Amino acid sequence: MPDMPTVLLVEDDPTIRSALVRSLSKAGHVVRAVGTALDALREVTSARPDVVILDLGLPDLDGADALRMLRGVCDVPVVVATARDNEREIVRLLNSGADDYLVKPFSFEHLTARMTAVLRRSSPGEVRRDPTLTVGGLRIDLNRREAVLDGAPLDLARREFDLLAYLAARPGTVVSRRELVEAVWRQPAVGGDQTIDVHLSWLRRKLGETAAAPRYLRTVRGVGVKLVDPT
Repeated sequence: MPDMPTVLLVEDDPTIRSALVRSLSKAGHVVRAVGTALDALREVTSARPDVVILDLGLPDLDGADALRMLRGVCDVPVVVATARDNEREIVRLLNSGADDYLVKPFSFEHLTARMTAVLRRSSPGEVRRDPTLTVGGLRIDLNRREAVLDGAPLDLARREFDLLAYLAARPGTVVSRRELVEAVWRQPAVGGDQTIDVHLSWLRRKLGETAAAPRYLRTVRGVGVKLVDPT
């Protein structure tokens, strides 16, 4: 991670945008600011920021749709700023690819704390002595952030890789959903079960298995999930 992380601020209100740019710059961040979803897409592909602050009330595209489009082109951490504070909406945003969220109005200190947390997420968990993890035919290179299954590379999104790596570092150990939310997502374990289930479903699909016919990923009902050697 660079010493001075680059922040892409996506906010259509010029007053709020200017205030946040000043505060973020004063705190030592390199800031790029845009006011539309399409400009945000151009920026993430050309400037490759370290974190995105995404306002949902954009003039050209609903913020949730913009989030899905961002996720289609990159894995940059995204903190969503929203006035929608109901749990169902927040879960929907997290499942759509948000790494964290802020409910408006929020303080700059709160924003900074959330950004710091998502920027730390590139090293989930504490078990990192060996840069390569092997479980059966699954091989995970932590430094290159690459995963291979039976010699074939896996196309994993950032969060999918983090989740797989966390479980692979603890082969055969049942890990609770609460631990996964706190360690991999770096969030309080409140309402996180649906988020975990969605990502486990995506992982299973890419590992060529299902919940009904598991190989590597095994769910222990009422306890958690574990990664095992199917051989």
